[in-house]
Amino acid sequence: MNALLVSISSVIALVATPAAAGADDTAGRGMLQSLRGTYVSPSAEPWYGGFGTREFVFRDGRWSLIFTHALDPQMMMRTFQFRTGGAYTVGEPSADVPGAFRTVFNEDWKHVTLLTDVPGIIAAMGMATCGLTVNLETDISVSGCGAWKPVADCGEDHDVLAMSDEGLHFGVRPADNDMCSADRTPAALLPAVVAR
Repeated sequence: MNALLVSISSVIALVATPAAAGADDTAGRGMLQSLRGTYVSPSAEPWYGGFGTREFVFRDGRWSLIFTHALDPQMMMRTFQFRTGGAYTVGEPSADVPGAFRTVFNEDWKHVTLLTDVPGIIAAMGMATCGLTVNLETDISVSGCGAWKPVADCGEDHDVLAMSDEGLHFGVRPADNDMCSADRTPAALLPAVVAR
């Protein structure tokens, strides 16, 4: 995935500031910590040199993600699907993003499904040595795969989280996709995922 990761910063647009600065931080943090429901990409979004859709599920202080990647905006030429999840903790307001809160998403497990059999694409995504079988989900929690580190090496995703009129916002991920430590916390927001 290394070659595909490089283009992320050039294809993701920033969004308008969510909740106004000075809003009740305690209420905002509490609302985000008690999220319940499913939030999805309203359409295919630019991701990793192609396109992707995000589906987040929140319930009882826990979260999960299904990210599906494809080479085309119609999501027909799919390459992989990644799933992860765990508990999450909404922390202090972000100093960089008004209305957003620094949030740590635990990744208790990581699973990936290879959805293409084209060797060049598999190699470009860094998945050629992961021992994956097309269309068969594989637990990579221990081994890692491509840009995904093992849970033991990266079991937390340090992000920002905000709610706006458009929906729920996460932070813009760095080109190397590494948000394993607090110093990698994003300083800008992605377009919203919306309640389903």
